[in-house]
Amino acid sequence: MEMRTDSRRTLYPAFEPYETGHLAVGEGHHLYWELSGNPDGKPVVFLHGGPGGGSSPDHRRQFNPDKYKILVFDQRGCGKSTPYASLEANTTWHLVDDVEKLREQVAKVDRWMVFGGSWGSTLSLAYAQTYPQRATELVLRGIFLFDQHEVDWLYKEGGASAIYPDGWDEFASIIPEEEPGDLVAAYRKRLTGEDGDEQLRAAQAWSKWEAMTVTLLPSEATVDHMTSPDVAVAIARIENHYMAEGGWLEEGQLLRGAEKLRGIPGVIVQGRHDSCTPPKGAWALKKAWPEVELNIVPDGGHLYNEPGILDGLVRATDRFAD
Repeated sequence: MEMRTDSRRTLYPAFEPYETGHLAVGEGHHLYWELSGNPDGKPVVFLHGGPGGGSSPDHRRQFNPDKYKILVFDQRGCGKSTPYASLEANTTWHLVDDVEKLREQVAKVDRWMVFGGSWGSTLSLAYAQTYPQRATELVLRGIFLFDQHEVDWLYKEGGASAIYPDGWDEFASIIPEEEPGDLVAAYRKRLTGEDGDEQLRAAQAWSKWEAMTVTLLPSEATVDHMTSPDVAVAIARIENHYMAEGGWLEEGQLLRGAEKLRGIPGVIVQGRHDSCTPPKGAWALKKAWPEVELNIVPDGGHLYNEPGILDGLVRATDRFAD
C-alpha cells in the first residue's frame, strides 16, 4: 500500500550512548559498537548500509530511547572499526556471524528486533534466515536482494544510467574505453591497486555515482559526505568487493529463504522513486513473504532521512515497541 503524506514522524531528539567499545571478532577485525536508550528496553540491532557506509549518531534516533535498548555498530572495515577499509575476511557471512557475536557478547539478549536499510536490508535478511529464532521482528528499507539484475541496474548501462546519464558518463569516464571487462572489475583493479592517488580518484568517482542515485532531489551535502576521502575509500573498496563477488549469495537465495521468516512480523518501507534499490525487490520479497507489511512511499527515494521514508520507519519502530 502507499503511505500517507500528512502528519509525518521525525527523528527522536538527540541522545548519547550509555556504553561504547570495540569487539574482537577474529581475523584481526575489531568492531566499534555502542549501546543507547533503555538498558532494560526492547532489544534492537541497527544494520547500516553500504556495505562500508558506517553508522551515524542519527541512526539511533529512529527508536524511542525510553523503550528500546539500541545496539548500533560499524561493520568490518568502516566507521570506527579497524582495520580501515580492509577486504580481508570481509564477506556477508563474516558479518552475519559478527551480528550474532554482538548479540551474545555485547547486547547479551536472547532475541532482538533486526533493523536495516539498503545493504542493511540484505544483511538483515541473511542474518534472520540464518538465525530465525533470534529475530523478533524485521524493519527493512530500500530492499536489496543482491541478485544480478540489481547489481547490473547500478553498474551497467540501461538501469540507473538511464535516469542519471550525466552522472553515469562521469562515473564511466575514468575507465578507458579500450579496457576490457565491466566497470565493477575495472574499478576493482584501481581500488585494490598500489597507487594511492588512483585509488582515491576511483573511490571518489564510485561514491559520487552512488550519492547521485540515493537522493530523491539533488543533495550537495550527500555528495560531499560520500566523496570525502575518509568515507569514500571505505565505501568504494568494500562495496566494490561485495559487488564483484555477488555478495557471496546464490542467485535468488534471499527470496527462496523467505520461507524461514514465516511467523516473524515485519515491515518494509520502500521509496516509490528509489533509483538505487528500485521497488521491484521489495515487491518480490512481499510475494515471497506474504505476512510482511509493505509500505511504498509515493514521494520517497532511497535514504532513511527523507520525510516519507523516515515517517514509515519511526512508525514501525513505535508500533513494535508497544
